[in-house]
Amino acid sequence: MKFSITKLRAALGDIKAMEKLHVDTYTEDIINDVEGEPFAISETNVMYAGFSELAGYHYFKTIIIGTFQIKTFKGAKLTVVGEDFKLELKSDMEELASDFSNVSRRSITQIDFEINEEDLSKVSKSKIQSLQLSAKKEQVLFSIIDIAKDEEE
Repeated sequence: MKFSITKLRAALGDIKAMEKLHVDTYTEDIINDVEGEPFAISETNVMYAGFSELAGYHYFKTIIIGTFQIKTFKGAKLTVVGEDFKLELKSDMEELASDFSNVSRRSITQIDFEINEEDLSKVSKSKIQSLQLSAKKEQVLFSIIDIAKDEEE
């Protein structure tokens, strides 16, 4: 029989220890059900992205899955670097929080960035060189994934 301090603390009513032992199938199901192709990748994260429009406002919607984990009330910034342009997009919400799954040891973070209608055409895989996500003291550099090109090689 293996002795575990965490199990002992949970048995004695320690809430944090109980959370560590809890199997988070809800967050894991969300991670596994993300639709679409990955847009960009970093060393330890994958970004899914797309556009949406609501009441005349345009958004670049992102879902980051991996080690990136954040909880902030100061929002995030996404810097999009292309061959002849650089865009700085601000998150539409100041309060952001990642959801962690202790099943796969990954986090999922959903962030929507405000984007001007005239900049929509710039944010395409063929025109972007890199993306840098900044929130709090965290910075993640993403490179674009070209699945069609990768499959040809």
